[in-house]
Amino acid sequence: MAFFESMLTLLLVAIVFLQFSRKFRIPYPTMLAIAGMIVAAVPWAPDVAIDPQLALALLIAPVLFDAAYDLPPRTLRRNWLPLFSLAAIAVILTAVAVAAVAMTTAGLPLAAALALGAIVAPPDAAAATAMLDRFELPRQTYVVLKGESLLNDAVALLIFSAAVAAASSPTFFSGALAQLALAAPGGIILGYLLGRLYMLIGVRLAGTLGGTLLEFVATFGAWIIAERLHLSAILTIVVYAMVIARYMPERQTARHRIHSYSVWEAAVFLVNVLAFLLMGLQVRQIFVDIDPGRLDFAITLAASVFITVIVVRLAWVLLYNRVITFLAVRRLTKQAVPTFATSLIAGWCGMRGLVTLATALALPIDFHDRDIILLSALAVVLGTLIVQGLTLGPLIRFLKFDPDTSLDRDLTKARIALIDAALAELDGDEKSTRILRDVYTSEREIAADGKHPREVSRLDKQRRNVITAKRRKLAAMRRDGEIDDDVFHMLEQELDWAELAALPPGRDEIVES
Repeated sequence: MAFFESMLTLLLVAIVFLQFSRKFRIPYPTMLAIAGMIVAAVPWAPDVAIDPQLALALLIAPVLFDAAYDLPPRTLRRNWLPLFSLAAIAVILTAVAVAAVAMTTAGLPLAAALALGAIVAPPDAAAATAMLDRFELPRQTYVVLKGESLLNDAVALLIFSAAVAAASSPTFFSGALAQLALAAPGGIILGYLLGRLYMLIGVRLAGTLGGTLLEFVATFGAWIIAERLHLSAILTIVVYAMVIARYMPERQTARHRIHSYSVWEAAVFLVNVLAFLLMGLQVRQIFVDIDPGRLDFAITLAASVFITVIVVRLAWVLLYNRVITFLAVRRLTKQAVPTFATSLIAGWCGMRGLVTLATALALPIDFHDRDIILLSALAVVLGTLIVQGLTLGPLIRFLKFDPDTSLDRDLTKARIALIDAALAELDGDEKSTRILRDVYTSEREIAADGKHPREVSRLDKQRRNVITAKRRKLAAMRRDGEIDDDVFHMLEQELDWAELAALPPGRDEIVES
């Protein structure tokens, strides 16, 4: 009961701080991390411990699934070079640079220093998605940064596993190294197989509450199976989500999709809220566990690691910009050349999150210098969320990106194609066919002007006015006792669906705060 009360208290705190996030346009992960630190400072703050393995499965798996679902493999192939640059090279460079700093300034052994580097190297998928959704960025930059945050965790966790195994196993190179070499390809294969298996079962349960539950059970189950087989759980979830996103929507009904998306949106936001809030709560526990005599030393190392993480990523991204520009000028590559402004944003968008903290907590209890590694990891998480999170918006506004209309153009083109398909289907000279043909012809003219038909359609405006009048009548009938509540709720649901069909896109959209 105490744990449940603590969770309710934290959620209530989150709701309050989310209002500040919305009012002052501060990314909500930053605001929630600050809220966690404030709550941790009060004497009666709840003591909520995070089990590392549970945290990774419970908090990371659904966020990764949600992000990977919206990122198809063809997008990864199209942007393979910048993704490889950020998800692999930048992570490796950061891990090596942090390890060098830890060895020279703190005297950490190589394995412990490399473990620290791997822990703080990857920007977090949850943090990146939550931050980027709040700002207007060029479409290409947004896609690359989301893709990076899906893949870099796998690279970092492989380095981390190797470092921990090397520190604890004298026979590391004979056994553990071979196992790690199979983790990435094995995770990819497992994710594909589990995705195909889910489609066989999920189609049969589509449109049921059991099917909705299966979506969560299968996602968490995929992570656990990968962990049990010592494969990359992150790559398993990413591939699993991409397989389902590619093949499943065409086999679902509209009602099932709307229900599924709304449930996942609420669940993922709840996970994000708890994750970033719990991060701040770890401050007190880490300071309690650390040896007071090493506190100044640990803080110095944490500050050095934080600076190194930011500088290395920014330097590499700007260097990549110059190199790819040079290659493009010499006609040695066909990759799109990022502008200096987009590279600067990509370099500054390196917020760390729950993966970093949970990985640090997953260190063995007797691991060398575990306490100062935990403090350094926490400093990087909170530092990047607060420093980069608070300055990312002003930096984007300062750089004044030109409006990216590519998404609008693609939407207009696809919308016209759909209307043409509808018109082609309307053969015959019946009265209902003529009415529908006139409606779709009018909508095609509106779409060709780059507008959404429902935004200016007089017919849909009249539909919404009629629905409003129906709602007033329905409420009056209920108040007067002409109908019972069961009839009221059934008719209310019908009006909800009718209103949803008549609303323009983006209207009455549920947002995170």
